[in-house]
Amino acid sequence: MTSLGESRWNFPPSSEWPDDDLVALGGDLDPTTIVHAYMQGLFPMYADKKHRTLGWWSPQQRGVLPLNNLRVTRSMRQSARKYSCTVNQAFTEVMTLCSTVHSDGNWITADFIAAYTELHRMGFAHSVEVWDSSSTLVGGLYGLRVNRFFAGESMFHTATDASKVALMYLVEIMQAAGMSLLDTQWRTDHLQTLGVVEVARATYLQMLAGAIAP
Repeated sequence: MTSLGESRWNFPPSSEWPDDDLVALGGDLDPTTIVHAYMQGLFPMYADKKHRTLGWWSPQQRGVLPLNNLRVTRSMRQSARKYSCTVNQAFTEVMTLCSTVHSDGNWITADFIAAYTELHRMGFAHSVEVWDSSSTLVGGLYGLRVNRFFAGESMFHTATDASKVALMYLVEIMQAAGMSLLDTQWRTDHLQTLGVVEVARATYLQMLAGAIAP
């Protein structure tokens, strides 16, 4: 893994964060900026995509998936037997499909793809790929890892349960590696059905500090 230097940006300390999910504006998508932001509990998305105004977010109610709480249905287990999973074999393709398959991925612009592909090259960003029997990529997810922390960014599927199978595989990998925190940013209705819960921002920051510690 490539070592990081100091970030050229100073984010406000959490004691000064507003009572809003959006904490700060500006900055850049330099790999150092992004990793340091995650380590402080922030992640980037455009606050105004039209004008490319970069926002740094920390939801007041953070979505996390306790690794022992993933809800695996019989359908998911059946689907898992039909697919094969890999790690870091098609990172940019997974991220590109996350940006195009679903409308809620339209914040993933070419700038984001370039930035996270560089983070992947540096050893910070990772993907899980799901392939069908004809070796077609039908699902996957990507995110960023620091020590025992994984920030899940987005996932996609073009076949039944393929994104859920990717999540199952990720949880297995994290458990085997002794990791402790799987961040999903927000708890959506869909993620809630898989076991994602909400924790208060202050609680999340405590969990994060423990997970990224050497």
